[in-house]
Amino acid sequence: MGVEAHATNERVTGRKWTVRLDPVGRGRADVRVSCSRPACAAQVLPSAAAGRTAAIAHLKAHLRAGPAPRPSVYCACRAEECHTHIRPAGPRERPVPWRCGGAVVLAVVTDREGRWWQVMECCSRCAAAHPTAKVVATAPAAEAQSRSDSDGSGADASAPAALAPTFSAVGPHFSHSATAPGTAVPQQASVPRSDSRSGPRAASRSAPRSARPPRRRPPRGRIAQRLVPHDLRPVALRDELTELGELFRAYQARTEPDLEMLADLHARKAKAFRAWAEVTADTGLRLDAERAEQASATARLQHLHRIGQAPDGEGPAVARLLTAPAQWDHARAVLAHVAGNTPLPGAEARLLVVMVTLRTAQSGVGNLVGQDIKGLPLQEPLPLVEQLVESGWLGISGTAEELIASRPENPTRITVPSLTPDEDDPGPFTFGRKLRPKLSGWAQRVVGEKKLRKGKTEAGVRLLALALATGSDGEGRLGPGGEGIGLDPLSSWCTVDPGDLPQLVDRLTAADWLAEADVTDTHLTGRLTERVLPLGCPLT
Repeated sequence: MGVEAHATNERVTGRKWTVRLDPVGRGRADVRVSCSRPACAAQVLPSAAAGRTAAIAHLKAHLRAGPAPRPSVYCACRAEECHTHIRPAGPRERPVPWRCGGAVVLAVVTDREGRWWQVMECCSRCAAAHPTAKVVATAPAAEAQSRSDSDGSGADASAPAALAPTFSAVGPHFSHSATAPGTAVPQQASVPRSDSRSGPRAASRSAPRSARPPRRRPPRGRIAQRLVPHDLRPVALRDELTELGELFRAYQARTEPDLEMLADLHARKAKAFRAWAEVTADTGLRLDAERAEQASATARLQHLHRIGQAPDGEGPAVARLLTAPAQWDHARAVLAHVAGNTPLPGAEARLLVVMVTLRTAQSGVGNLVGQDIKGLPLQEPLPLVEQLVESGWLGISGTAEELIASRPENPTRITVPSLTPDEDDPGPFTFGRKLRPKLSGWAQRVVGEKKLRKGKTEAGVRLLALALATGSDGEGRLGPGGEGIGLDPLSSWCTVDPGDLPQLVDRLTAADWLAEADVTDTHLTGRLTERVLPLGCPLT
């Protein structure tokens, strides 16, 4: 009787087979797909891509046609004493074998290069120890075995036909490149070892153990295709790795990239992986830490290039006409002042006031020649200058005709009383004398840009170009964070109705100033083209 019971409770090694993708020969593109199962013949495919497709299809066919995992088998990898069964030793500790645990599963393990796929019948703990494992099916061995021990029925513990395995709700989804670690099966109570002795006494010993609730370990974190051990010490390192994994997954779910945030995450990952490598003496972790440092430096460099700043010791990625954030803010301050202090209505009057203001911004006094006015898209410049003089906003030495006819060797002296500082009023602007010609030259370059000038764009289009140059970020995206600019302030600045603003946008798009432009009911979105990025004043 004892011999029969021992034969019934004998456990067998789990199944395991491998599908491989190998080159046929040196210098050849065709590959060979082979399967370790005896009945499968090798195939030769013309390319690696076709070979991977055939290998995956072959493995899926095996998974669909093969039997479910048996609940009472030893791990397939246990027979080879693989590294997953050895707990990493500390400085003064000897390696300790891990015990198998959890339900028996059917897992698919693959390499990162997509050269082989291995199916093995093992416990859930061993499947979780493989970073690339995918669990395909699970056998509910713990519950069935516990019921068998508690009622003392002495049922055959190794009969897989008596237990209907439960397949996972998701089918076998795995690819030739392992981009994510295997789904860890929740830890369950180990299958109680069957006792060859039967009877009420054996049943009474096993009943309290089956009634005891299973001990549940805290959930394990996951980062960079690695599972964070629940017993990793120090606890602060374990928590940091778990949090970093969650932050990386949250970043991947973002709709817009943030390279500065990504660089910080990679820097934290490099520091945490270096500490992890010191604790476990794992060379792979140390190499991952070095790769994370490189990824952090690359993401930070891309961020600096996009915002127009330069790394230490290098020149700027975009050679902007105005180079410093303070200069960009002063340019926006001039446009905001003109928007509230233009004495005459209309886009042409506002454009002329912008240029005259920048000529006289620092002291209220400056020089002007006829070409400065003739170069602007003004239909009737003479009456416009006379109206500005009559309104008292502009003062000139001579007549409007003499101003328009003046040449560079004989410029006309002009004054703007509202910009002239005195003891009680230092004036609306705080920039110095050296910055004023830079701002004036920048505005002249924007409104007189080659394609705007050749396209004979009107004053409203030039005003819109000024607004967009000062209302985009370092990458040229319009509005803070690329969210766009409101139509109401744009139409007010360009002195047009909101319904006419799409026409101005189309003119700028045709002049290769704007790309991906979209006018909604409330905002204008899009980005400046690479060609005009040097004229931009990025939002900070």
